[in-house]
Amino acid sequence: MHDRTALIEMRIDRFIRERLRPARHRLSHPLEVRAWEVPGEPVSFTDAVQADFTPTAVGAPWGRPWGTTWFRVTGEVPSEWRTASGGLPDGTRAELVVDLGFTAGQSGFQAEALVWDLDGNPIKGISPFNNAVAAAVQSDGRIDVLLEAASNPDVGSIFTFDPTALGDPETAGADPIYVLRVVDVALRDLTVESLLDDTVILRGLLGELDASSPRRAEIVQALDRMIDLVDPHDVAGTAAAGREALREVLASPAHASAHVLHAVGHAHIDSAWLWPVRETARKVSRTFSNVLSLMDENPDVVFASSSAQQFAWIKERYPEIWERLVERVREGRFVPVGGMWVESDTNMVGSEALARQFVEGKGFFLREFGIDTPEVWLPDSFGYSGALPQIIKASGSKWFLTQKISWNETNRMPHHTFLWEGLDGTRVFTHFPPVDKYNSDASQADLAHAQRNFQDKGRARVSLLPYGYGDGGGGPTREMAAQVARAGSLEGSPVARHSTPRAFFEQAESEYPSPEVWSGELYLEFHRGTYTSQLRTKQGNRRSEHLLREAELWAATASVRTGRAYPTEQLKRLWQLVLLQQFHDILPGTSIAWVHQDAERNYAAIAVELEQIIADSLRALVGEGTRSLVVNAAPHGHASVGALAIGEADAVAPVTPVAADGGFVLDNGLVRATIDARGVLTSIIDLASGREVVPEGQNAGVFQLHRDTPTQWDAWDIDEHYRRNVTDLLEADGIEIVDGAVVISRSFGASTLVHSIRLDEGSRTLKLAVDIDWHEQQKLLKLSVPVDVHTDHAASEIQFGHIVRPTHTNTSWDAARFETVAHRWVRVGESDFGVAVTNDSTYGHDITRHPREAGGTYSTVRLSLVRAALFPDPQQDQGRHHLEVGIVVGGELVDAIAEGYRTNLAERRIEGADDVKPLVSIDHPGVVVEAVKLAEDGSGDVIVRLYEALGRRADATVAVGFPSGDASEVDLLERESEQAALTGQDADGIRLALRPFQLVTLRLPRA
Repeated sequence: MHDRTALIEMRIDRFIRERLRPARHRLSHPLEVRAWEVPGEPVSFTDAVQADFTPTAVGAPWGRPWGTTWFRVTGEVPSEWRTASGGLPDGTRAELVVDLGFTAGQSGFQAEALVWDLDGNPIKGISPFNNAVAAAVQSDGRIDVLLEAASNPDVGSIFTFDPTALGDPETAGADPIYVLRVVDVALRDLTVESLLDDTVILRGLLGELDASSPRRAEIVQALDRMIDLVDPHDVAGTAAAGREALREVLASPAHASAHVLHAVGHAHIDSAWLWPVRETARKVSRTFSNVLSLMDENPDVVFASSSAQQFAWIKERYPEIWERLVERVREGRFVPVGGMWVESDTNMVGSEALARQFVEGKGFFLREFGIDTPEVWLPDSFGYSGALPQIIKASGSKWFLTQKISWNETNRMPHHTFLWEGLDGTRVFTHFPPVDKYNSDASQADLAHAQRNFQDKGRARVSLLPYGYGDGGGGPTREMAAQVARAGSLEGSPVARHSTPRAFFEQAESEYPSPEVWSGELYLEFHRGTYTSQLRTKQGNRRSEHLLREAELWAATASVRTGRAYPTEQLKRLWQLVLLQQFHDILPGTSIAWVHQDAERNYAAIAVELEQIIADSLRALVGEGTRSLVVNAAPHGHASVGALAIGEADAVAPVTPVAADGGFVLDNGLVRATIDARGVLTSIIDLASGREVVPEGQNAGVFQLHRDTPTQWDAWDIDEHYRRNVTDLLEADGIEIVDGAVVISRSFGASTLVHSIRLDEGSRTLKLAVDIDWHEQQKLLKLSVPVDVHTDHAASEIQFGHIVRPTHTNTSWDAARFETVAHRWVRVGESDFGVAVTNDSTYGHDITRHPREAGGTYSTVRLSLVRAALFPDPQQDQGRHHLEVGIVVGGELVDAIAEGYRTNLAERRIEGADDVKPLVSIDHPGVVVEAVKLAEDGSGDVIVRLYEALGRRADATVAVGFPSGDASEVDLLERESEQAALTGQDADGIRLALRPFQLVTLRLPRA
């Protein structure tokens, strides 16, 4: 037989494009349109419906960047469409069809609209590829609706990473950016639509089957016959015959060994990114309306949605959508997942804040739906902390899902379904969907990729398929759902079935009871610049986390000691705002300028409120008096004031710099530091051991400027090639002594840098304060601290502990980890000597090994301070910044931990009458109190969250400083849990036996 396959495939493609797709609507008729452009920010339906609408028409320009235009659309189904009985022809449906002027960019990144009826009920969203609204046509054929149209500019969905002014409303312009293209009532042909869906799945399957496959030849011939039977000039009249021609090939069942995909509707909605937070709430309304409308049409569709914040927006702002949503949640078809307030970053979020993501997220879903979400759903964050498994378990969840690690540039993860083991040994059942995306279109290409790609074949057979338009929202469409239905059992195709996350995880656990184990962090070999971009946002987060700690500690102490009312609702509101801004495109610094401007304003307002709570609580505690008191909110005592306490202490004074050889020497009897005439640290000596920190021939505290031109994602990426172009900033414009510190001024490019070096009496920490006026572009500024120790690893603080990473490059995995994240400190050391570097602002580090001139190796710790990417915010990091860095000389791990807290929890001074003893104290230096607060349930019980920080077993006693009943262990949501650490309690305190890095939450009832 002659092989005409290639020609037939070309025939099929053209027939789909020119005949079937256009024939989905038999007829269309234009509707009347009037418009009202909102002069400022979006308004409510109540305001819009009373506005003065003016006539407009298809072809008219509309919508300034980030503007809102309300369209009033009226008309009716033409009488000539109706049959003699007055109804529409069988197999048809009338619907509103709108094209707002959609561009070639992605759905969710451009113009969108929400359709409202005149009673103020949202009906459905309008977006590219999902722009038909059947429910807008009333039973009598009339149409009278409002469209709330958002003229959001496409900031960069084609990702050429060009600098753009569109990300800031001040520079985005005011001219219309869209042209209204279609506003019609159309007659949808359900038979043609079904034929199109049949044809699309078979054409997709052809692309995945082997050229020599009999099944492929069978499908080719069936499609060829179908085209012969469908009249191109009367598709509607002959579509049924076309469907019959395909019936047999569609009925052929899947192979018994076919991979099974649990298809879950999904709409990843970034809580901000290339749009502001205010627009995200509207995106959620449009997406949820789309999903609910699809569920009305298709009873099989299931939809999973994360982020309690997004549900909360709907409850607050769209009560009509909320009512429909709640009903579908009860049915089990609209499924809350994730259990977090937002899909947050997990690299930089602090310990307590990451716990609160679950407290607030799971708490919301429990209160509103009675659902204790078992799965943690983070498809798109930029790497996953090794602390996360323990936090997941402590929240009451048990499964984890992501797919972002498939973006690795260098190494491929060896598993798709596995046990993920965290730093404390906790294991969580984990799945990476092998489809390698969280917004599949459910095409045969995606299903086949998942089957081929699945790493656990032979031991497991199922995976999860999240399908639907995402990032900017949108969700699943009726076309996608139709593809899932047709792949339920189709020869040559993987099996797809509508399912829920729970059904998937339960089946996956059942069929794979002993999966492989991955230990440690899930490091993303990509997007390493997210540890550094948008310094002000990162500083706002760090400051807010520590202010919240202080506010809760002192408010709880004041409540217990004085009866002062605890500001529960205010703290919850502030926590939720901080948690929102930990979303994985806000805290990482990868959003448009508008997002980060909002974040900075929010952080400033948060600080004002928290400072007031702290001040009011402290005044209630210390009373009126003239004693100078030190307030220590840190978990370690300092300057004779205990941890979590208030007492008298002398002010810490800096040592006086002594001039020497054109520079200065700082010496406090513990540490001696030498600064040369350039303002460079040439020597740092631990006087007790005599050890020199600075390797021979090296300098410490050197600022280094790199070219920073990533290959792909500007604000997201730091690429290894940045190291090939570096300038050491060694020349000083001036050196002077100011308040006991050596202050050095430098200039480079268009920027200036002033940094001071100070050493306090009795301290092992050399303190560096850095002020930068930054005006570079596509540059990276690092601070280098070489340390004369021979080691192949470094310890870096993460949530509730620290992680030890290799600093060698033995394997491709090691080499790819060239930029890493740490919280308040990193440390390198030999068995008897080490040096830690602390910070108050930054997260990005690189730690490397180098040959010593005298033999052996030394290590270099470098902090990434500031960047200057051009996309998506061309003004990223421009302007003034202040940072604090400490070099802890000769300290052990416990010193690094304590100094990290001190760097971020500066002691306060207050005048008052009374010392304040701590509510709790611990007799073990390696057991750290992370939070002291009152219980979420309003009982007045005291909640104490603590952890073992050194990576060792620890027996510790918690002394309680107020009358209390028997303590109990609780989970993060403060529910009774297994008493895993509590071994006993008596008058001396609560006895704990902790494993390395164990996290414990105690509930202390007040007597």
